[in-house]
Amino acid sequence: MSFVNLTDEQCLATLCPDPFCRERYWYVFLSSSLITFLGGLVAVVITRLCWGRIGGNNMNTNRTSLIDGEEEDVPCMTLVREWANSLVSAQTKIGKFLVSLYFMLSMASFVLYLFDTNEPVERCFVIGQDVIFQIDLSFNIFFLLFFGIRFFASQDKLWFWLSLNSIVDFATIPPIFVSLIMSRTWLGLRSLRALRLLQLSEILQLLTILRTSNPIRLVSLLTIFLSMWLTVAGIVHLLENSGDPWDNFSNANPISYWTCVYLLIVTMSTVGYGDVTAKTVLGTVVMTVFIFGGLAMFATYVPEIFEIAGRRNKYGGPYQQERGKKHIVVCGHITYDSIANFLKDFLHKDRDDVNVEIVVFDCNTPDLELEALFKRHFTQLTFIQGSVLNSVDLERVQLVEADACLVLCNKYCNDPDEEDAANIMRVISVKNFHPKIRTIVQLMQYHNKAYLLNIPSWNWREGDDVICIAELKLGFIAQSCLAPGFSTIMANLFAMRSNSEIEREVAFVSNVGAMTDVVPTQDGSSLVAVGNTGEMQLFRDAWQSYYLEGCGAEMYTEFLSKAFAGMTFPEVAVVCFQKLKLLLIAIEANIDASESVIAINPGTHLKVQEGTLGFFIAGSAHEVKRAYFYCKSCHEDITDVEKIKQCTCETADFMHRRKGSARRKVDLFKGKKRTKIGHFKKTAVSILPHMQMQRIDGKPSNGTVRDRKQKHRDSEDSTSGEDVYDYDSTGMFHWCKERTLEEATLDQEMLKNTVLTSHVVVCVFGDATSPIIGLRNFVMPLRASNFHKEELKKIVMLGRIEYLRREWEALKNFPNVYFLNGSPLSRAHLRKVNVNQSDMCVILSSNAISGEQENLQDKEGILASLNLKAMRFDDSVGLSDKLMSQGGQRLVVPIASDGESDDEVVETEVFNPVAHHLGGSPRQLLHSREQSAGTSVPIITELVNDSNVQFLDQDDDDDPDTELYLTQPFACGTAFAVSVLDSLMSATYFNDNALTLIRTLITGGATPELEQILAEGAGMKPGRSTPELLVNRDRTRVAQLPLFEGPFTQYGDGRMYGDLFIDALKKYNILCFGIYRYRDQAMATATPSAARYVITNPPYEFPLATTDLVFCLMHFNPSPPKARNIMSKKRKRRKDGSSGEVRQDQSSATTPEEGGHLNGTHTARGGVMVEEDAKEKHVEPEPPPPTVNMTPALAMKNDKCQQQ
Repeated sequence: MSFVNLTDEQCLATLCPDPFCRERYWYVFLSSSLITFLGGLVAVVITRLCWGRIGGNNMNTNRTSLIDGEEEDVPCMTLVREWANSLVSAQTKIGKFLVSLYFMLSMASFVLYLFDTNEPVERCFVIGQDVIFQIDLSFNIFFLLFFGIRFFASQDKLWFWLSLNSIVDFATIPPIFVSLIMSRTWLGLRSLRALRLLQLSEILQLLTILRTSNPIRLVSLLTIFLSMWLTVAGIVHLLENSGDPWDNFSNANPISYWTCVYLLIVTMSTVGYGDVTAKTVLGTVVMTVFIFGGLAMFATYVPEIFEIAGRRNKYGGPYQQERGKKHIVVCGHITYDSIANFLKDFLHKDRDDVNVEIVVFDCNTPDLELEALFKRHFTQLTFIQGSVLNSVDLERVQLVEADACLVLCNKYCNDPDEEDAANIMRVISVKNFHPKIRTIVQLMQYHNKAYLLNIPSWNWREGDDVICIAELKLGFIAQSCLAPGFSTIMANLFAMRSNSEIEREVAFVSNVGAMTDVVPTQDGSSLVAVGNTGEMQLFRDAWQSYYLEGCGAEMYTEFLSKAFAGMTFPEVAVVCFQKLKLLLIAIEANIDASESVIAINPGTHLKVQEGTLGFFIAGSAHEVKRAYFYCKSCHEDITDVEKIKQCTCETADFMHRRKGSARRKVDLFKGKKRTKIGHFKKTAVSILPHMQMQRIDGKPSNGTVRDRKQKHRDSEDSTSGEDVYDYDSTGMFHWCKERTLEEATLDQEMLKNTVLTSHVVVCVFGDATSPIIGLRNFVMPLRASNFHKEELKKIVMLGRIEYLRREWEALKNFPNVYFLNGSPLSRAHLRKVNVNQSDMCVILSSNAISGEQENLQDKEGILASLNLKAMRFDDSVGLSDKLMSQGGQRLVVPIASDGESDDEVVETEVFNPVAHHLGGSPRQLLHSREQSAGTSVPIITELVNDSNVQFLDQDDDDDPDTELYLTQPFACGTAFAVSVLDSLMSATYFNDNALTLIRTLITGGATPELEQILAEGAGMKPGRSTPELLVNRDRTRVAQLPLFEGPFTQYGDGRMYGDLFIDALKKYNILCFGIYRYRDQAMATATPSAARYVITNPPYEFPLATTDLVFCLMHFNPSPPKARNIMSKKRKRRKDGSSGEVRQDQSSATTPEEGGHLNGTHTARGGVMVEEDAKEKHVEPEPPPPTVNMTPALAMKNDKCQQQ
């Protein structure tokens, strides 16, 4: 409404006389703003000029005062400026409050302006009756005070006076006070208050609403458009409703404020409908200027706004946690393969209750394949985009409320150290944000674990853990050198596979035998008709069925029933295996008020307490519940294990038992800072300090600490009076004095003088620039102290010396480790290291992954494996003419004597599996297995890509898309891929004890104490061989027992596995958990395969074969092999003197007709060589290993026998 349209009634209502009411005083309001701005500007300039001269004199005075050492008082203006800065700065709470209040009042003042646009542009009014004016006046008083504070706080007064915020104040504050004096108001330039919207992004940042760059920039661009529209619309509204002054305001165009906004939008967008136009000259000029400025803004800012809005991350919002549901944060290396493998195991249906939501956290936008994976699991998975190193993003994923943080690594990276450094930085960021969160991280290299110890909040007592890929990968392979196939069993145990999957595979294999067009063969395979042609294809079904049934077993934990309280571990294990169909391998035992240990097969002198946690191998978590529900009074006579459920008798207080166990732990470990029950110190051991153990010969050794120390004290060689340093400072590994690389390098002369038999050959691909593999992790399990020194297998590394030189620093203190400078692809070099006489040939993949295709990453390992299998060796090497003439039925084994004679030999019967089934002499059986003797060399090949397993065995008919665990090389233990370790992240989260148990079985006894020592970088330190140190050797180890010789030969002729399990556990404290069986068990084909496969945890009724090898956990035998051989020899001589013939010990002997096995003390293995041809030079044999170590060499020798 314009001034000229003011009616008489409206003019009378203002109580203003008519002539005065219709006068125009707009120039008074405008002059007040101009005078204030120009007058203040002149005053600031004059003051600045004068202050510059005064300030120069004061500076000279201050400089003189400082020289004289006098203290100068702080000027009053400086104190005022500091006080003003604290009020307007956003660094203080008062400053944040005043800045926010200033912005909100500015917006409120603009809203009042919008109400006044409905009134005349200039009008008289009664102050007491205009509420809007009163409110606006109070706002402007605050603006004036805040302007003064900002003026005093500014460093440069001139620039402050010319700033945009100051100009807005000059245009809006003085006119309000003029209105107060004249009782007259003028809309004027009050629309400039809309420019305060430019500060919206700053205010939102102060309130921590905006934290990232994209939202801040988007808000800034939008506020620029909005403030420009609102401000210019107010100016056009003022000019159009007032008219041109030179026309005495006669051409006024009465339009509303929002019509002006519409006009500007249409003009800026270049649409120009023409329905609304500017009629005044001043309005047309403003619109013309706005067209140029508006178009420039539109062309510049609109594309940027759409670009930011278009790339606005739909994963950029915060995580909304559901009440009553836990969540974990998964970060690190996020790809389709890594997340798919993690989800496959984490969300497995065999887990009881997975009431955990997964928050995947990564800075990269997921690709289409990964997005599809997220959509398939949208009910249990949320993806949030952000950086782990940004605390704002960590708050978005609600890390403080998370149950754990899992950091994945790229197992196929080019630089493992760089990958580990990135993951360690992620852990540091997570721990800085929330020190108490449980963190599980994957690292590539073992030596990088030391950096985690530098993080103050890293605490493995709270559940923090690290999964070292190199440590576990090489540990798996090393244990396979001692017990071939063990890596396959362990990989299947901690990988979750549903029973339905296994049953489907077993059903498919079994249905083949039921087909009408199936012709069974004598080797356990079948010929299946394919297609219309009726062509017959070979399909092996017997071994696959047994293998797949064992693949469904996993490792679980469950509290033991009250019925087991007071029973020894073997008694509980027998009940669980015989009645509950469960395999108990370890228990968690409390040895004092501050430590809990995981006792692996502890023996007979540990009694189970109420609420003890057991470690089981079973098909599902549902099956493990039987151990929790078992009641002796109710379930004693039940034969169907499915009926063992919770009973209602008085002795079955299930809920109280679990609560009581938890309460007992809380009471036991109260006062210790932790987040979860059970996250106290845990150490996996094989036997507790106060337990006894039982030897393989059935005679119990006094297992108390004092007695065992006495045994070690008696076994020490103290004749020299010098300290003996045979072990490291922890007593867990063998140690020797530092050797140089030249001393360990095999040259031509050393090869002539070194007996390489029953050793381990390691093929290493690498050069001076290749990433470090970490061969120490491979050597440590083979140098564990629970092996006697005579039992240690020689390790020969075959590779380029420039690479091996970089690894030598970590290997210099391990005995019997040698290098040969050469190529694993060279047959000449393989012959130099006697690869055909080795117990295992390990082919490690190179860590140097180039930009080649994925399938080519394993090219060196595949070529080396195929090259070795194609080699031919002299099959009679190691067999004397006497043996060949006698048909291989007798074996001459040199036995170390008691210093009387070093070349005494003993003739004993040797069991030849091939001859047992087929008959005939060794010369007739040389080619009964494979024409190429290289195929009989035990090999395990490491693969980077799972699909490359199809190239390892040319006779294997596995489909290229077959999962790794279903392929023949993996089932036989001849292939290992790093991908099998993916399941460990889930297993560690659900059971923090699982990783401790697995690491103890794999690494040979690596402890946190040893990791602290290695973190210093000085290598392994020696330890004096005191009884206190030697007692650490008493721990369980993995081994293989043959059924064709030793104390268990009676079980090799079709007896049940359950009988062997119970007998071994009760008599010898040996816990059996699997079988290593020939793939072609029938031995009736023309070329039976020498390959074996693993059977995990067979059922009680499973029939055994004479050629089977049994996986077991057995205790350390403190008697060295030399002493056992001496006692065996003396016993033999006494028997010879009394009866005139060699008789075997009744505890382990049978007649040849019953099984034809070797006496347990006269076994050809572990470095014991058969008598060579008389023409060849006699080589002094190494001392044989102890009786308990039956598998490693003997099993391989048996395989080679069957090859011949």
